[in-house]
Amino acid sequence: MNVKRLEKLLKDIRAGKVEIRDALTTLKDLPFENIGYATIDHHRALRKGFPEVILGEGKSSGQIIAIMQRMKQQDDNILVTRVTERKGSTIRKAFPDARYHPIPGIITLLNQEIEVVGKGLILVISAGTSDIPVAEEAAVTAEMMGNRVERLYDVGISGIHRLFSKAGLIQSANVIIVAAGMEGALPSVVGGLVDRPVVAVPTSVGYGASFGGVAALLAMLNSCASGVSVVNIDNGFGAGYVASLINRERGEAI
Repeated sequence: MNVKRLEKLLKDIRAGKVEIRDALTTLKDLPFENIGYATIDHHRALRKGFPEVILGEGKSSGQIIAIMQRMKQQDDNILVTRVTERKGSTIRKAFPDARYHPIPGIITLLNQEIEVVGKGLILVISAGTSDIPVAEEAAVTAEMMGNRVERLYDVGISGIHRLFSKAGLIQSANVIIVAAGMEGALPSVVGGLVDRPVVAVPTSVGYGASFGGVAALLAMLNSCASGVSVVNIDNGFGAGYVASLINRERGEAI
């Protein structure tokens, strides 16, 4: 259930097009639906502006399909993160209209057209090619949440001229997401160039002393560049979500 669908239902009741008992049937699964192994929050789109997102990791294909079926009944657009290629193939047999994004391991299913609600551009930057899966998780999330998204990949500090050559694009963004592993320095560089919010995503990319992304996480948390906020290691989804919320609140890009 989303705001537009609820508004239409209320208008139809007022106009006498829908009986109250029929409206109650439509609303019976609000605010949530318990299917045993999952309690689906059908009310989330009304509260948060975007439906509940399914974490595919740790769930069977059958469980994911059942949750998606319930959400489809509510006409929600569906986003499933952390889906293996094998699970994705099984899910697409149940939902032929679904799309599997292999790089970030995401399933998307559009039950209604995505309305662009973001005020400006969200730019997703990756330090290296190895960071792209996390960056793509952020980018697809932001797109599903109604934002215009552009990508700028493999522009890390080992060849900083690659980043500076795109200064115009970087300055045009309303919110910037930066995914980086190794020493995690790129968000500080970007944060020092712009007057926009920068959402830093440490990735688990790197050699032994990077400690699975902990080194990048600590570097980003200790950034000397103002305006840099940090999400958890490999949390591209979280970065895309918070960037979307910021992009709804900010005015047009200067």
